[in-house]
Amino acid sequence: MVYKFRLLSDEVENFRRDIEIDSDASFLDLHKAILESVNYPDDQMTSFFICNDNWIKEVEITLEDMGGLSEEESYTMSDTIIGDLVEEEKQHLMYVFDPLGDRVFFMELSKIEFGKDIDAARCTKSIGDAPVQVLDFDELMSKNPVATSGGEDYEDDFYGSDGYNDEDLDGLDLDNISDMSSIDDLYS
Repeated sequence: MVYKFRLLSDEVENFRRDIEIDSDASFLDLHKAILESVNYPDDQMTSFFICNDNWIKEVEITLEDMGGLSEEESYTMSDTIIGDLVEEEKQHLMYVFDPLGDRVFFMELSKIEFGKDIDAARCTKSIGDAPVQVLDFDELMSKNPVATSGGEDYEDDFYGSDGYNDEDLDGLDLDNISDMSSIDDLYS
């Protein structure tokens, strides 16, 4: 059987990849096909998740054996056949391509073609540019005006020029907080 997966991103509106792969291929083969279709290097601890209809993660397939201590069965990409865990059209998966940023491609098994086989996975449709694989947090912070405005301390910008003072809350009756109409009432 040939599985046709559609990949979408919630970061890039016009991004789409369609990948065909044999149902007897491994998740490692699918992982490599995805990386090739988006031109990402293979240097992250990526993983797949089998999800329910509401995109709730249920089963994880990792790149490497994580040596988990739980009694749950663990799956690795190289040892897990796609057809063993993915069996019906419209089944949802997530592919975590940036584990530190918890960024994913949303995947759906869009079609199953019975009576066909293919030797290698292939990208059949490529629309739009893929999101950057790994976010550079230092670069993001340098572009954040709150964190860097005027060379002042981050805490001063966040809490205001006076900073945060624990004494502002001394004597506050937390039992009556529901009677207040706004957060400003805390300081009146």
